[in-house]
Amino acid sequence: MKDHISKAEIRKDALQDGVEAVTHAVGQGTQIVVGAVADIAKTVGGLATDLFEIRDAARRAGQDSPVPPVTPPAAAAPADGDDLPA
Repeated sequence: MKDHISKAEIRKDALQDGVEAVTHAVGQGTQIVVGAVADIAKTVGGLATDLFEIRDAARRAGQDSPVPPVTPPAAAAPADGDDLPA
């Protein structure tokens, strides 16, 4: 005896296989995006930690050996007045 599959059942099976394939592809793409976002967050967090450590080290270094404040040199006045507006 032959099994006979109707055209409607063939269409249903084809649609089901298509939906499963799309769902699988979207799931893989989503995993890639989620993984990339997690990697970026981890990298940015590591950078922030490094910057905090550098800032703290600079503060400690400044407390260990205070540097006298730097005073800028006095501005020199024009010698012959050529720079004055007419």
